[in-house]
Amino acid sequence: MTLNECSLILAVMRTKDDEKEEALFEATVKLVNAIGFAASSVSKIAKEANVSAATLYIYHKNKEDLLVSTYLTIKQNISKVLLEDFNPERPIRDILKKAWFNMFRFTTEHSDYFHFAEQFANSPYADLVNQAEVEKYFDPLIQVLRKGIGQKIIKDVSLDILRAFMFYPIVALANSRLCINFEINNDNIETAFRLAWDAIKS
Repeated sequence: MTLNECSLILAVMRTKDDEKEEALFEATVKLVNAIGFAASSVSKIAKEANVSAATLYIYHKNKEDLLVSTYLTIKQNISKVLLEDFNPERPIRDILKKAWFNMFRFTTEHSDYFHFAEQFANSPYADLVNQAEVEKYFDPLIQVLRKGIGQKIIKDVSLDILRAFMFYPIVALANSRLCINFEINNDNIETAFRLAWDAIKS
């Protein structure tokens, strides 16, 4: 067997592994959202992902590890979307506006991920997560907020308050069950951003 043939086989194997991991991720989100954490057993998740329970244990030590991994993957995906086209040299308002629109798009396209993350954050499983590590995913934006506070562009309040007023409204507005009459279009998203910005600016 040639070196090129070996490389091709390894590439195919990695692709299959990635596909199984992705299937487990999607199955976990789907089942937990539908029937909750307690009822979402390893066997049910594996069946939904169309893999064996034994295969699941190749990627995760146990159910808790799978749930934590799913949550962390969602948070990483959110951070990547928020930081798309991130440029720390731009005006602070422009940086936050870009992040706002990025997150609004992601939230409307993947409301199931946010529903899972919300459930997880309010469950005992949240205690298994190193929140300091999760914060690092969003560090560039956190530094922007701190810079804004330092330059007296943004109110000098805790970061938790700033994030609540800046980004949590997106999750509510993008949820059609909570905001039934909110029409998702650029004008309304722009208006919502202005209100959020007005809430945190000095």
